[in-house]
Parts: sequence; C-alpha cells; structure tokens
Amino acid sequence: MTINLSRILNCAIVSFCICFFQAQGLCENPPCKKALIFGVTGQDGTYLSELLLSKNYEVHGVRRRTSFHNTARIDPLLKKSSLFRLHFGDITDATAVLRLIQEIHPDEIYNLAAQSDVGISFEIPEYTAQVNAIGTLNILEAIRVSDLIDQTKFYQASTSELFGQVQEIPQTEKTPFHPRSPYAVAKLYAYWITTNYREAFGLFACNGLLFNHESPIRGEEFVTRKITIGACRYKLGLQEVLYLGNLDARRDWGYAKDYVQAMWLMLQEEIPDDYLIASGEDHSVREFVELAYRTLGIEIQWKGSGISECGIDKATGKKLIGIDPKYYRPSEVDKLLGYPEKAHQKLNWTSTLLFPELVKIMVEADYALLTDKDFSPRSHP
Repeated sequence: MTINLSRILNCAIVSFCICFFQAQGLCENPPCKKALIFGVTGQDGTYLSELLLSKNYEVHGVRRRTSFHNTARIDPLLKKSSLFRLHFGDITDATAVLRLIQEIHPDEIYNLAAQSDVGISFEIPEYTAQVNAIGTLNILEAIRVSDLIDQTKFYQASTSELFGQVQEIPQTEKTPFHPRSPYAVAKLYAYWITTNYREAFGLFACNGLLFNHESPIRGEEFVTRKITIGACRYKLGLQEVLYLGNLDARRDWGYAKDYVQAMWLMLQEEIPDDYLIASGEDHSVREFVELAYRTLGIEIQWKGSGISECGIDKATGKKLIGIDPKYYRPSEVDKLLGYPEKAHQKLNWTSTLLFPELVKIMVEADYALLTDKDFSPRSHP
C-alpha cells in the first residue's frame, strides 16, 4: 500500500489551521443546526435570528420581494455572521415554500410570517386568510411531502387574539377560543391545522399562544410604538396631538426578546405541545400612554368622556391626546390576560422585563432615534 505523504501533510496543516483560527476566534465553528424562519424581517424574526445565531445555528430567513428595502432590523446580523442567509419567498406561494424546504432541509422551522394588523384585517380579510391560514398549511404540507416529518420541528406563531371575547380571566391553554377579527379567525385555522399535522402525521409541531410583546424595534404601525414615538415627538416639538382609539382596552404586554426565547425552548422539548406565553399582568392603553409621557417628564390630565375625551399636558394646558373613532375595531377585544404557568413549569421560562421598564426602554430608544443622541433623565425631567 502506497502512503501519500504529501496528502497526509496537507490534511494535517489544514486541521491545524482550523483549530488555530477557531481558538483565536477568527472563524466560526460548524453550525449545530439549521433553522428556517418565515417572517424574518419583523420584530420577532430579528430577535429570534439573533438568538439562534448566538447558539451557532445556520439561520435561513425568508423575505418577500416587497420587503426588499425592509431589512434595517436584520442588516447588522447579516454583516456580522456568515451563518445568516436570506432567501426570497412568500408563504402564499406553495411551490416556493416547497423548493426552499427541500433545498435547506432545516432542523427547525419557525413560521412568524403574517398579515399581523388586526384592524386592517377587516379591510383585507381574504388576503389575511391567504397569508395567516393557507400560508401555514403550505409550510406544513411541504414538510410532509418532502419526507421531513421525522427530521424537522415546526413552530407556529399563534396569538392571544384567538381568545377574543374571553370566556375566562386569566386565559390558559385550555380556555375556549372566540376570535373577533378576520386576523384571529385565520390564525385559528393555523392553530388547528398545526395541531392536526402533529396528531395525524406525527410531526413535531408546537403552537405558541403569544400575548402582546413589544420592544424598541416593534413596527411603528402598532399602538405601543405609535404612543412612544408620539410622546417623543411632542417632547421635541415635532407633533402636537396624538390620536388613538380605545384607551381602556387592556392587554398583557411583555418583552419580545423574552418571547422568542420561549419559541426556541418549545422546540427543544422531547414531546411537542402548545404553550401560552404571557407576562401574567394586564394594563390599559391609557396606562401605557401615561407612563410613556411621564418618562419624558410630562403629566397628563384627562378631560371629557367617550370620543370627546382628551389628554391635557398639566404643565402647559395643551391638548396632547385625542380620540379618533377610526381607530376602534368593528368588534373590540376588551381584556386579554394570560396565565403562563405551563411554560413556567415545563419550559422553565419566565418574563424578565416588567411593564414600566418595557415602556421606559421603548421611549428612550425612540427619543434616541429622533435626536441621534441618548435620552438623559437630567436634561428631560
């Protein structure tokens, strides 16, 4: 038998170089798993990508061509890691979904893609159903026909909006659903079709019943960012009156970074199951408004009632909050409050950021965004 000394020497040199560069932190270790994220450009997609990359995953994100210029959240991750890759696709395109899944063979799939504006869903119900319901089915069916049932785990982003006209307070995984919007109805189909593929085909599939979760990178179309940006603009003299809808609607608000941790934990369990993820506290939109403005040293006094109610700056007497009926939903959801005991016990998960601190970091981030400088409590009493 002839021994190729040159080949052996080359292999030894390559192995030494790999070990040396890894030890020096100059190259990345081989990825431990591959994850595919639909809806990667959103708040949750960004934080989830960051989490998975920190765990040495190879992360594949899917974005629509219409979101070509909407990658500001994930651009830093793209520049930082060679393990993060983007693909064009749309979950309403079954062929594209199938191609991506067969090409990547992911260990984990996270479906965060959605038409997520509850109010807008009343105006575009068919599109909402195509994305939120049929889009989920397209992913599940692609896993099945690709013979990846035994390899791939699936996470479906469900929502507290399924509870709608709540049957009990607080809500748990066993609380009956009563959706009150086209968005929630479409998400209900996604919930049950995910459950069906788990029971019928043995797919490791989990529904995460996530209550409202916010952060400084929450979309500006959502009421929480609308409030924090509006408060900062008022403080800076860039805006006078902020118009809102139902001030007395109560929600269970948590921190998005905590909630993506729960998504990942669900897929690390031995047995697939559905989990409710919440902070366990509820607050009104009115409380959110008051705390956001107070963070900037502005106290609000309320006057009037109903659509005539307004918020007045105590110090100046200026009107800063108004009510606009167009922001009311055709069927309102008044109170959502989750009881996340199952997640506490089985996943060892808990919400780490309390409501006042969440509002504070969002206000401070928006102030910095608008001024290109950090918020200073001393300069803004």
